[in-house]
Amino acid sequence: MCHPTDSRPPAAPFTTGTVAEEGRLEITAADGNRFNAFRAAPSVPNGRSILLLPDRRGLHPFYEDLARRFAEAGFHVMAFDFYGRSAGLTPRDADFDWAVHMPLLEPAHVEADAAAALTKLREWSGDPVFGVGFCLGGSYSWRLAAADLGLAGAAGFYGVPRFFGDRTEQLTAPLLMLLAGEDVVTTREEFAEFTAGLERAGKEYELKVYEGAPHSFFDDSVEDWSEACTDAWHRLLAFTGVQALTPTA
Repeated sequence: MCHPTDSRPPAAPFTTGTVAEEGRLEITAADGNRFNAFRAAPSVPNGRSILLLPDRRGLHPFYEDLARRFAEAGFHVMAFDFYGRSAGLTPRDADFDWAVHMPLLEPAHVEADAAAALTKLREWSGDPVFGVGFCLGGSYSWRLAAADLGLAGAAGFYGVPRFFGDRTEQLTAPLLMLLAGEDVVTTREEFAEFTAGLERAGKEYELKVYEGAPHSFFDDSVEDWSEACTDAWHRLLAFTGVQALTPTA
């Protein structure tokens, strides 16, 4: 399963300030699609920006909270919703039936919306942008690194390689993979095939498997995985170049 509806993101291991500005907004993609997004701006910028891609629930409140956590650590953040074409601008709360809309989603839709969200994000900040996604969004975060959008890197938590598709040769930025050892959505064999393809193509990536952790372990309400959450934060920060920390083994 993905994150339960009452999950909340763990805080970053440090903060540089507060959220200086936040709010929901409506963005229009090049193909005319209108979709929801959420922006959070830091009071003390760290010189990096985040394009935040949600799981299959779309722009759930979890991702608005996570955008705030990133902003507290100094990032300019834009989180955006996948489902504007089929579900309109309605809230993605506990009543949202993602199972109806997810089969209608196409990679081209995500790339078009990501491009529009990036344009808006870059109006506020010219800092390097890193994609960060979860489950479905983790897969698409990696894929966007091959979409000629100028990402500096792409991180994904427990992504699904099949949604990445055959874009290995087009990758232009490094990938970070933060995986659950007991993931019931994606097997280790799938990731082994995925990373073998990256290695054959000479593409840069970093992979960390949290042994025993379940899919959606990045959740402040699950105390058993608090150390994994902290380590994942450190790896994200190091990946974006915010601080030179050595993650735990």
